[in-house]
Amino acid sequence: MRTSNPALSEKVFEESAGWAAGIEQLEESYAAPAYDPTRTDVMTVRGTIWATAALLVLLVGAGAFGWASVDHTAEAVRFPGWLMLVMLGGLGVAMVTIFKPTLARFTAPLYALLQGAALGAISAVFNTAYDGIVVQAVGLTIGVFAIMLFLYATRIIEVTDKLRMGIVAATGAIFLVYLANFVLSFFDAEVPFIHDTGTMGILISLAIVGVAAFNLLLDFDLIEQGSRIGAAKHMEWYAAFGLLVTIVWLYLELLRLLAKLQSRD
Repeated sequence: MRTSNPALSEKVFEESAGWAAGIEQLEESYAAPAYDPTRTDVMTVRGTIWATAALLVLLVGAGAFGWASVDHTAEAVRFPGWLMLVMLGGLGVAMVTIFKPTLARFTAPLYALLQGAALGAISAVFNTAYDGIVVQAVGLTIGVFAIMLFLYATRIIEVTDKLRMGIVAATGAIFLVYLANFVLSFFDAEVPFIHDTGTMGILISLAIVGVAAFNLLLDFDLIEQGSRIGAAKHMEWYAAFGLLVTIVWLYLELLRLLAKLQSRD
């Protein structure tokens, strides 16, 4: 089993729980409690929820700062000078968290602050160009999250191996397209249709939003598995960090989609 979110890879949870057995042995253990439920030094779903809530509070607080830092003038709207530094810092902190999960209780909040500041600035610029777009994007993000959580909790959609493989493949393809577009930008070119506001461009954005939404299912599944096998307590913060990464991606893709739709009016 695999997840397309590198922060929520199953291997990390297995290692934190001290499991050296293969996947088959892991799956067999799901039929019975893997740890004493009275223990307080293991990962729980409730603990992960509280950690996620704390990160979201930090994200929103930093977002307010980033929003206020955007320079609005009569001529143009300018990003704050620190934006690129903060974005690179967020990427660096994310890499440290992924490779050192034991530091998650410290690095995850720092990531939320850095990412929140960057998102706030980006959102302010989008909202200036398309009034009210941020409220719409936030509302849709919450709505999509609630729907995917409901579909997962009720097992209307079950996270099977085939589903995982499909989501991982689709996410990998999107990453390669974005990477190619980044490289082409140095030559004043871009991947066709990716920024297009026409029908094809909107369909591409819809597909990417769908993939981001389905990544939430993998995140929920890995969080549930981590608590079931008795992963270490610090994995609550690590899992919350991984879930935050997906939520931020979903929000940004919804923001891009709404901008394309509004630009057609």
